[in-house]
This record gives sequence, structure tokens and C-alpha cells, in this order.
Amino acid sequence: MNVFTPSKYKLELCVIIPCYNERDNVEPLFQALVKALDGRRWEAIFVDDNSPDGTIEQVWQLAQQDQRIRGILRVGRRGLSTAVIEGVLSTSAQCIAVIDGDMQHDETCLPIMLDAVLKDNYDFAVGSRHVEGGDDTGLANKWRHFLSNTGIRISQFFLPVPLQDPMSGFFLLKRSLFIELMPQLSGTGFKILLDLVMSSPKTTRIKEVPFRFRERIFGKSKLGFRVMIQFVIMLIEKLYQRI
Repeated sequence: MNVFTPSKYKLELCVIIPCYNERDNVEPLFQALVKALDGRRWEAIFVDDNSPDGTIEQVWQLAQQDQRIRGILRVGRRGLSTAVIEGVLSTSAQCIAVIDGDMQHDETCLPIMLDAVLKDNYDFAVGSRHVEGGDDTGLANKWRHFLSNTGIRISQFFLPVPLQDPMSGFFLLKRSLFIELMPQLSGTGFKILLDLVMSSPKTTRIKEVPFRFRERIFGKSKLGFRVMIQFVIMLIEKLYQRI
């Protein structure tokens, strides 16, 4: 007689991948996650903002072959932060990780990040380009370096806790903490990690895990002037909340 043991089946991790026009990266990223998370109980949710290149069709095709992958199609809504929120609300996993869909983040860091939260009791584990061992040379050009570095310097001034790479889009935390912080999130723009940390108390513990930011192989970067405007709007909203 088989005995059902909840801990055997409970998902440890859901990897949330907000994406737009990333069809060519879907299968390589999923296969990289399969290798990196071998032995873990996990799933991946691609949240697609109705990409015209057929990203969601590629996700659904893979989902027919492997139950660890799911796809959410959003029509009439755009934005990384809200995509992440919808992904979080669609999983029951103990922890959630956010990773870009362009293969520039190092998925092999995920087990280290997961252990930092589950075993070492950190509130956040952040993939960092700006601690010893990290590298941001994968940024496409000097303009992207300027935007990223400027955003880091500005945001560090407002953070309740030290964080060397607040502009990182690669991070992991318990789903319960995300849900707790969610009512305070602005949901604006692309930098949801910054939104989360600015909504957290001064007692928050963050583990920064160094990684090398890779060069993009397929697709185009979404970072531009519009993203920076959204970043400024989010900072204003968070400061208004504090006041």
C-alpha cells in the first residue's frame, strides 16, 4: 500500500520567467533549469505578454512533454512587475525565483540561492553582479552600463538595508514573504526586486550570490529610456508611501 507523504511532493521552488519575444530562448532556458535543479522539486512558469513571435506557443508545446513547465498568456497587460505578481499567484511552491527569459542570468546559482533561504534563513537571495566574483560585462553597451550603474547609485540611497545590486532581476524568496509584501508593491516598471526590498523592514536579511551576467544570444534588450522613467516613477511612489 502506497502512503501519501506531503513533503515528498511539495514543490520547493517555482521559477518565474516574465518574457516578451523570447521564443528562441524558451527551450534552452528550460533545459538549463532541468540540469541546474536536478534533484529538486520545482516548476517553471513563463509569463508572456502576448509576444508576437510565438513565445507562448513554444512554452505550451514544451508543456505537453514536461509537466514542470507552464505558461501564462497575458492579453492587454504589459510589464515585468505585474507579470511576476501573476506568476507568484499561480503557484503553491514554497519559494519563488525570478529569472530573465534571455539566458543572461546564471541558472546554476539557483540551488545556492534556494539553500540560502531555506537552510540559512535569509529573507532574500539575490544574484549579484556587483559583489566579489560577480560580473556585468554582458550588458550590451556603454548606454546600458550607464543606466544600470546610475539606477544602482540612486536606489541605494533609499534602501532600508545594504544591497550592492538592487537593479538585479535575478532573485529568490519565500512565496509567503512575497504575499506579505505584495499589498505594498507599486507594481510599476521592471525592477520588482527594488520594489520588494523598499517595502521590507530594516531587519531584512539578504544574501548576495555572485554571478556573471552573460551576453544575450537571441532577441533584443528591453532596457531603455522608458524603463528608467518607470524606475523614477516607482521611487516617487515608494517615497510617497513612506511619507
